[in-house]
Amino acid sequence: MHVFKKITDLRAWLSEQRRRGEHIGFAPTMGALHEGHLSLIRAAKARGDVAVASIFVNPLQFNDPEDLRRYPRMPEHDLLLLEQVGCAALFMPEVEEVYPQGEDLTVRLDFGHLTQVMEGRFRPGHFQGMATVVKRLLDIVKPSRLYMGQKDFQQLTIVAEMLRRLAMPVELVACPTVREPDGLAMSSRNLRLTPAMRSAAPAIFRALTAAKTDFLNRTPVELLKQRAIQTLQSAGLQPEYFEVVDGHTLLPVEHWQPKQFVVACTAAWAGDVRLIDNLILQEG
Repeated sequence: MHVFKKITDLRAWLSEQRRRGEHIGFAPTMGALHEGHLSLIRAAKARGDVAVASIFVNPLQFNDPEDLRRYPRMPEHDLLLLEQVGCAALFMPEVEEVYPQGEDLTVRLDFGHLTQVMEGRFRPGHFQGMATVVKRLLDIVKPSRLYMGQKDFQQLTIVAEMLRRLAMPVELVACPTVREPDGLAMSSRNLRLTPAMRSAAPAIFRALTAAKTDFLNRTPVELLKQRAIQTLQSAGLQPEYFEVVDGHTLLPVEHWQPKQFVVACTAAWAGDVRLIDNLILQEG
């Protein structure tokens, strides 16, 4: 696996791959890799792409400096995992390489309510920072396909809208959430859970799966949400939100309708670790 820290070196290697007729599949990450990240590399390889990953802890996505400081960093572990799954190249730049001094690369698209609900309510500025780094990395790598996980469903929706609005020539491939045997969505933040909170955290998936059953049984959405919140609280978690939304617009869904794409999204604190998850309730 090739490891690049400089944009010029990465671009030279990518140009050679394209000259050979290869297509680039790109998976941006913030490191502390787990099977969820590795599934993106496997998906790219399955499509016949040259799999390229990035590890960059984007400071613009953290509205809490302490959260940024405590975000797990384990580069040697990450490199080994990427090599094992056949990642062809890794871009691992410093902050100054991604955001050169004197250049304003901020994405200032108005995403409207897409960035105002759920995560947007509790993490001001997060999605502008996310959109900025994704756009910046896409401009650097110029992949044919962008592979991202479904676990961050709101992020996925906003990236899709950004690609559409900017007419960027890249296909967004959404990959299913990868879970532990007890249902907990794999996340780099799971490394910070205490044993007690690790035991409590699977209640998030239990609440989501129960919500799916309730929704398909046409339980009133408000009652469904109340039950989910109670499940989280009974496990010792502190829920921030549990929402049932249209999977395209992220607008609230008030009741069951046929052929509608519906997703339940939630965020909860497990001690001092904030976890998010979602589940498709109805495919549409």
